[in-house]
Amino acid sequence: MRHLAKILDDYKSSRLSLEEACEALSRAHTAQLGHTTLDLHREGRVGAAEVIYAPGKTPKQLGEIFAALAAKHQNILATRADAAGFAAVRHELPQAVFNETAGTITHVSKSVALARSTIAVVSAGTSDQRVAEEAVVTAEFYGNSVSRIADVGVAGLHRLLSRIDEIEAARVVIVVAGMEGALPSVIAGLIRAPVIAVPTSVGYGASFGGITALLGMLNSCASAVSVVNIDNGFGAGYIASLINRADMPLVRD
Repeated sequence: MRHLAKILDDYKSSRLSLEEACEALSRAHTAQLGHTTLDLHREGRVGAAEVIYAPGKTPKQLGEIFAALAAKHQNILATRADAAGFAAVRHELPQAVFNETAGTITHVSKSVALARSTIAVVSAGTSDQRVAEEAVVTAEFYGNSVSRIADVGVAGLHRLLSRIDEIEAARVVIVVAGMEGALPSVIAGLIRAPVIAVPTSVGYGASFGGITALLGMLNSCASAVSVVNIDNGFGAGYIASLINRADMPLVRD
């Protein structure tokens, strides 16, 4: 927004002609990279910059996208990235961080005020860790404190009950589970906070790549359960952040 204000001020002060100001304003909202058109105005509209979905992009393209967004002083998050993509990004931005488990790359140009309350990310089993960690990285990227609670699935309910105090302390809870997807219903029946359920593609043949868990979560009898798409840890982390930071901006200059 400050960039737009500067263009208008330069025009008002006759440092830019009308044609130059129009051209600058047309470039202010997008960046054309040939292979990608970046939405530079998204942060101003919704409070958070565009997030990069890495699959389908070459390492070179990913590096160019990161460099362009960093030049605009935007915090950057890429999901489903690999080591080759990270190598290209690190060549452009040595301070970028790769979380191998989550498959995320982050680069932070400006600070984010930390939310006062926490988000709990609960996973049913170790096999769900990749999706759970994507949710964790996303929530932390947007300025949230996150409590990780791993491997507490319904096959051993005593494990969950031994951590229930930590879960109850969170303002919003993300629950990640595959197989039959029962864990979000169990947790939502024990706590007051809203539960964001993330079905994963973990399971044997009749799990149908996470569809069984998805349908189980959508049919939950617990009232506080909302469901995102299969393996969508990013979506869960983003929504949880909106809830946890309802009275705060996602990004602060």
